Amino acid sequence: MTRVSQREVAVFMRLFATMIGAGLPLLQSLNILARQTDRGSFRKVVRRLIHDVESGETLAGAVGRHPRVFSELSVNMVAAGEAAGALDTVLVRLAEFLEKNSALGRKIRTAMVYPAMIVGVAVPTVAILLVFVIPTFQTMFASSGVPLPLPTRIVIGASEVVKSSWWMLLIAGAACLVVLDRARRTDRGRLLSDRLLLSIPVLGSMLRKAAVARFTRTLGTLVASGVSILEGLEVTARTAGNRVIHDAVMKSRASIAGGNTIAGPLEESGAFTPMVVRMVEVGEQTGGLDEMLARVADFYDEEVDSALEALIAAVEPLMIVVLGVVVGGMIVAMYLPIFDMINAA
Repeated sequence: MTRVSQREVAVFMRLFATMIGAGLPLLQSLNILARQTDRGSFRKVVRRLIHDVESGETLAGAVGRHPRVFSELSVNMVAAGEAAGALDTVLVRLAEFLEKNSALGRKIRTAMVYPAMIVGVAVPTVAILLVFVIPTFQTMFASSGVPLPLPTRIVIGASEVVKSSWWMLLIAGAACLVVLDRARRTDRGRLLSDRLLLSIPVLGSMLRKAAVARFTRTLGTLVASGVSILEGLEVTARTAGNRVIHDAVMKSRASIAGGNTIAGPLEESGAFTPMVVRMVEVGEQTGGLDEMLARVADFYDEEVDSALEALIAAVEPLMIVVLGVVVGGMIVAMYLPIFDMINAA
């Protein structure tokens, strides 16, 4: 099935908004966009939109037929824009949301590149040492008859396990990944894993801020576009990306459906800071909830940037130290008996 990046969809929405705002008819705008879309798979999607609209489908209905390209949030915003006769304004808001969301995702992925590179170097290095280098030392030590210190025996034991049972280790690792994946697919497993992630020092703080930024920007964009608060909360919960945030938002939806406020359940969840709760509370009281949510989202976007910098600053030296301790420790463990052999001679 077709997959298109958020960045491509954001560019499409911005150009679409510009054409609609300039007074071009809907179908003419879509035809122009189809001709100038570079990626063939996305061009097919736009052509399909044209066909569905020509067949009498609403734009929101046509967009909703492509869930892998257009999110539920996009469908709801387009529907609200059509109903309010302000499609160009809503499309601009949607483009801005997608651009900021895409930028946040790129920053997080960039922060993970360095640790991934370190792990990618460390694992093969340790494997080569255990499979090819350590056995050479082991043969030499066996012929010398020198008693081996504990660190050396541990490294040699690890080498023997890897050489003789590497396939079992791979199977066990794959089995663990499958079990964890299946557990995370359950509601309880997802909740436990997300709580665990949020409790990790530095990383948990960054993930919490990113989730709050996504929640506030999504809900603020929906409310500002004319989507009802109840429908907006439901869409926001499903796109939260974190089960803890999802549950808190759904409790808020139930609260407001019962005639109460949004802020109360958010505060009870513990997932939101007092500042976020107070801003939401003030927005509810003043009728400017969308504006308050946008301000909170802007603030937390900056907080995520700072948290990313702190995470990178903490992870880089830590990964280097861990790699140095593991590889250096193995080398030192192999040279300890050599020193004993020299002293005995």
